[in-house]
Amino acid sequence: MSALRAVKEAGFAGIELNRFMTHKLPATIRLFTRLSGMAMGAGGNLPWKEMLAESGLSVIALHSDLGTLEKNLEDVLKEAASYGTRRIVLTGMYHFDYSDDVALTDLIARLNRVGQTAADRGYDFLYHNHNCEFVRIRENSCKAEEKDHAGMVAYDRIIAETDPALVSFEFDAYWPAETGADPLVWMEKLGRRQHLLHLCDRGTRPAGATASIRRSGEMELGQGNMPLGKILAQAKENACQAVILEQHDGWVNKNAISSLQVSGAWLETHLGETAAEAKRKSEEKGIL
Repeated sequence: MSALRAVKEAGFAGIELNRFMTHKLPATIRLFTRLSGMAMGAGGNLPWKEMLAESGLSVIALHSDLGTLEKNLEDVLKEAASYGTRRIVLTGMYHFDYSDDVALTDLIARLNRVGQTAADRGYDFLYHNHNCEFVRIRENSCKAEEKDHAGMVAYDRIIAETDPALVSFEFDAYWPAETGADPLVWMEKLGRRQHLLHLCDRGTRPAGATASIRRSGEMELGQGNMPLGKILAQAKENACQAVILEQHDGWVNKNAISSLQVSGAWLETHLGETAAEAKRKSEEKGIL
């Protein structure tokens, strides 16, 4: 509960939830999630509704995996509604080859099917990217009649072939930048289909004399080298509905609360909001 209070005190109006936070999940999924670098804790054992009510934080969206969305979508939609949100986000794919054109064709069809059911029930279905979507499609994975897909970036196909009426996007700006891609180019391609933005900075911390090459990673907003001002401007151009801080590691002082306080202060300044205004706008900012 103290963590949620700290989130609120740092100026954030809401959080995102993932079903691995609200449910006890199979050991394999928990293992893959930890290996991806995301801390999980004991979320499945926590009284989230009571804690959120006490903290005054809203829920921006509910994340889930694709298998669960296909098998138990009605349950996921009901859970989202119970938290006061009508946004469902596909967190990401496990052990999926985005360079395989045939597999990508199947994935796009699956996304459209889930999106259709969600839309029929009045929910927004969003696809959340990582860095794996920014690979190029292998020619030897393409069918003879689809050789023109060879060399395309997988994310391009996902944007082009998912139905805009059924599939929206939660764009994570950090991950394409991590691959060397320009996040602004992709945000321009998404346009009004980008309903949410995941944001953190990228760079290296001062550490005195070091070797010639240092590994970069996630950082608090304003502490690294991402073009954050331009990203926020493009998000506003896209009519993005919420800006969500997401930083898995690399926290200042090795403390997640200190980290979100630094980023929260940066957002207060650069989103042009006072703390009082943030209270009145329940979905201007969020945190995952």
